[in-house]
Amino acid sequence: MIRGIRGAITVSADEEKLVVDAAERLLSEMINKNNINPEEVSSVFISVTPDISSAFPAKAVRRFEGWDYVPVMCMQEIPVKTALPLCVRIMAHTESSAAQKDIRHVYLEKAVQLRPDLLESN
Repeated sequence: MIRGIRGAITVSADEEKLVVDAAERLLSEMINKNNINPEEVSSVFISVTPDISSAFPAKAVRRFEGWDYVPVMCMQEIPVKTALPLCVRIMAHTESSAAQKDIRHVYLEKAVQLRPDLLESN
């Protein structure tokens, strides 16, 4: 079964290094919490809010060993006035036998406010 694994993180400013490093940190957490194997990933969509234009956060995906051939696409979020600013979101589509309720979505920095219902109580 293909499962979607979501994540989001905010950056403090629209600077290339901050954006790409944040995407790397977010994807790393998603991989670790869900035991993602790149051979089982169908695609990765990465979106940014309209206030981010300094970099393609997909550059971070290529920093991971074995992810060279994973299809990745960057896009811009719709400009909703009340949206969380300076936010990078990732949606990874991967083969998984885990139940939908057992997928561990990841929200970091100010993005924790997007889905407080999914936060882990560790």
